Amino acid sequence: MIQHPEHQSCPCGSGKSYSDCCRPFHRGEPAPDPEALMRSRYAAFVLNLPDYLQATWHPSSRPETFTLEDSPDWTSLQILDTSESGDSGTVHFRAIYRVGRGWGFLEESSSFVREQGRWYYLRGDTSEGQLKPGRNDPCPCGSGRKYKACCL
Repeated sequence: MIQHPEHQSCPCGSGKSYSDCCRPFHRGEPAPDPEALMRSRYAAFVLNLPDYLQATWHPSSRPETFTLEDSPDWTSLQILDTSESGDSGTVHFRAIYRVGRGWGFLEESSSFVREQGRWYYLRGDTSEGQLKPGRNDPCPCGSGRKYKACCL
């Protein structure tokens, strides 16, 4: 597990500190909704927490083995849309990652289900692509600065 100081911003991009955002979920507290679970799962990818990812993956679609050995260097998360109806929900997101000196993205519409008061990731429809930020675009690293003044 990668250590993440509690006072630092949460990797999920919520703007909250890690201790006030995803850390309670990583320690076993149930996520209140699909978006919170999606954010905590993204943070688990960043922080190398494969056990948390397995535990929050629905048993009907969870792989038997799962590692993060080949996981890219995730840099930021954008929530594009969320919906919840009863015990099912969806989250459409885009996750940005570094590829060598360039950038890529994973876009997914994820399905979630709630059972016995806990939300689980069920499955996702994904697409990937290369990200080509312009010099004056926000930097994909999530710093909030322009690309030309940050990672160009």
